[in-house]
Amino acid sequence: MKASRKKMAEHREKILLSAARRFRERGFAGIGVAELMKEAGLTHGGFYGHFESKEELIALASQRALDDTAGQWEKVIATAQDDPLEALAKYYLSTHHRERPGSGCLLAALGSDVSRQPSSLKAVVTSGLRRCLRLLESAVPGKTEDTRRRRAIAALASMVGGMVLARSVSDPALSREILRSVAESLSRGDANTKAAR
Repeated sequence: MKASRKKMAEHREKILLSAARRFRERGFAGIGVAELMKEAGLTHGGFYGHFESKEELIALASQRALDDTAGQWEKVIATAQDDPLEALAKYYLSTHHRERPGSGCLLAALGSDVSRQPSSLKAVVTSGLRRCLRLLESAVPGKTEDTRRRRAIAALASMVGGMVLARSVSDPALSREILRSVAESLSRGDANTKAAR
């Protein structure tokens, strides 16, 4: 008996959620289709009823992860009391985010892997990155659109790079120092930021 459309949609959603989390935790090559299907409570043979290939799953799961990140950023920016960039930097550059790559930013978890992936995935990441930049442009100071754009790019690079470095070191104190230093450099209280206003 064939599964109903509703069941098929539920199964597809389970696979996407699992893949989005596991790819960020283990990398695109770190988990196979069989293991993802088992984790979703489905058989390996059912994979091709949902996706044409692992490449398609990677692109769709990456899109889901990027959408989730943008949604979280929108909430942080919208509820920031004073400085939305500072609020976002503290949220992003937290030990909570560092310890949970599976639910965090795809760019920090898989940025270097993306460079070795097909152009279809790079297109998905480019679109997600542009959305993040638009959000940052709304959060950074600057009198002109060009100034805000440059600052948004620098802020994104700082946050992603800071998270990558914090996750890369074995010294917990150094990891926390990296997160704190990058977050502070993006706050209004930072002397360089004040001078640039």
